[in-house]
Amino acid sequence: MSDTAPTTLLLVDDERSLREPLAEYLTRQGFAVREAESAAAARAALLEHRPDIVLLDIMMPGEDGLSLTRHLVETRDLPVILLTARGETMDRIVGLEIGADDYVTKPFEPRELVARIRTVLRRVERGADATALEADDLLYAFEGWTLDPLKRRLVDPEGAVVSISTAEFRLLRAFCDHPRQVLDRDRLLDMVQGREAHLFDRAVDNQVSRLRRKIEEDSRNPQLIQTVRGGGYRLAADVVRSRRAEG
Repeated sequence: MSDTAPTTLLLVDDERSLREPLAEYLTRQGFAVREAESAAAARAALLEHRPDIVLLDIMMPGEDGLSLTRHLVETRDLPVILLTARGETMDRIVGLEIGADDYVTKPFEPRELVARIRTVLRRVERGADATALEADDLLYAFEGWTLDPLKRRLVDPEGAVVSISTAEFRLLRAFCDHPRQVLDRDRLLDMVQGREAHLFDRAVDNQVSRLRRKIEEDSRNPQLIQTVRGGGYRLAADVVRSRRAEG
């Protein structure tokens, strides 16, 4: 985003009666809106232009919104706000677990949606500003593992690259930034998901379980990411930060 160009937004919803009026409203609010009626249409649109944020309906024919959310978070690192029906509690939880930034329950007040869009975008910009310089030249090392924030790459003690999702990367980065500190679920959720979703503690638990399967010798008896009863989790390792080698 720049100071002069409007914020670009991809609105993905198969309900034309909702999508088109919402697109018109968002356009009046100063956004540059592109519409897609399906996940397939959204994927095609993304090949032509990268938006600043995606608004995504969960329930769609064909590929659903959760599958597309996973693709957006893992391969494009785009902020996503889910549009969900009132009864889709489990879908909202899953969406947050795989890295969506927020959700809005239908029917919603358009002004609330605009406020949430701007909140997510401000958070993304603050995070980029805070980590840009650090990510350029710092590596994190702990117990033989190396995390490269710039490349979003995790290397195991034998030198092999371990694939991690964007959500797993954010979680591990949070632990590396606060080694040996107890981080409760609310704080982790705010750092990893970038939202205040205190009803969804299980989203953090599931992400921790996935990360443990990647970095622990025995995920059922974790030694690196420890559970602190009544407190949350901590990375039980010292973290060494080093400058990226030049060239």
